[in-house]
Amino acid sequence: MNLQALTVETTPISDISQLILLLDQHEPLLWMRRAQGLAGIGTALRLEFSGATRMTDAAVAWRDVVAAATVTDPLNRTGTGLLAFGAFAFDDSSAEKSVLIVPSVIVGREDGVCWVTRIWATGETPPEIPLELHPLGPEYRLSLLPGALTPDGYREAVAEGIRRIAAHDLSKVVLARDLVGHLPAESDVRRSISELALGYPDCWTYAVDGLVGSSPETLIRADHGEVNARVLAGTMSRGTDAAADTAAALALATSPKDGDEHEFAVQSVLASLRPHTSHITTSEIPFTLKLPNLWHLATDVEGTLSDGSTSLDLIAALHPTAAVAGTPTDKALALIREVEPFDRGRYAGPVGWVGADGDGEWAIALRCAQVSPSGDVTAYAGCGIVLDSEPERELAETRMKFRPVVEAFG
Repeated sequence: MNLQALTVETTPISDISQLILLLDQHEPLLWMRRAQGLAGIGTALRLEFSGATRMTDAAVAWRDVVAAATVTDPLNRTGTGLLAFGAFAFDDSSAEKSVLIVPSVIVGREDGVCWVTRIWATGETPPEIPLELHPLGPEYRLSLLPGALTPDGYREAVAEGIRRIAAHDLSKVVLARDLVGHLPAESDVRRSISELALGYPDCWTYAVDGLVGSSPETLIRADHGEVNARVLAGTMSRGTDAAADTAAALALATSPKDGDEHEFAVQSVLASLRPHTSHITTSEIPFTLKLPNLWHLATDVEGTLSDGSTSLDLIAALHPTAAVAGTPTDKALALIREVEPFDRGRYAGPVGWVGADGDGEWAIALRCAQVSPSGDVTAYAGCGIVLDSEPERELAETRMKFRPVVEAFG
């Protein structure tokens, strides 16, 4: 692959708290949590990948990009210097391209420290630094309606998953359904992104190549030789008052069905990370993670890298986890392809960013929608199916998981 050499220059700037208002309203690039993170403007380099080797190909290509770049970065901190935003398709056979996008300008914010990074083709003119804030466009309302898999179809898919598990074909499968809609002409998608960021401040709010969402699940964070992940599997709706909410959290924590689903997901992550780490630990028992609309069972995983892997190498090793595919992986993926009548695209794939040193932060693309250049919107939500699952309950769980995106666009 012949890559254009890049020149990269990072400088500190005064604090900018409204990262979303810096973004292009048609092609936003964002990675943010609690009003901190990275906003990308323009495109200095776009790389596309597909097929079974898309993530390892990206890791190799990124090393080449870094090797050819000239970087001036006096801050030398996480998120400064050369980096790329990325989003990867869930399935090896997906028609949706996986991408790494290096913006022309990146504005970063962490702990009150702000910086701007300019990136351009070596020998050409550096880009301007566009730090003006652009107000959000007019409000719009969008109805998201059942797509290729109707509610009745989803119940049937779940029932088929339960039958396969009862027949010992597999232990767990994650099945999703879709909602579709169309944005009015000239809609400012930053408005929906802003709604997600405000409504779910403790999640990763992201926008990469039309994929927008707020994910509670950290697939992997690699930072100076240390790695951590947050595994989520097992879900319960929030209670309507304090007592009911406490009861819901307790019911989730003590549910054998959700406990089994969660354990499959944790063991999947541990098995993938062990070959790359010198030691790895997890929280002793799952804890209940409170989000605005639901409870999740969660386990934190921490380890020390031992083989020099980059975050791109690690997402290649991890994806797909049991939390988004099932157990065993090959049989779960085969069943997903059989009963889901759509291409998941980048839903449940890795989304995040990678730096020049290979460090980065990657979430699983959940609570998300893909917005096409023509304004078509496709949202996805899925549930982990185990032997004790009930089709009606799983359908209700997808409705809860759709809420963040439905409300952000509606």
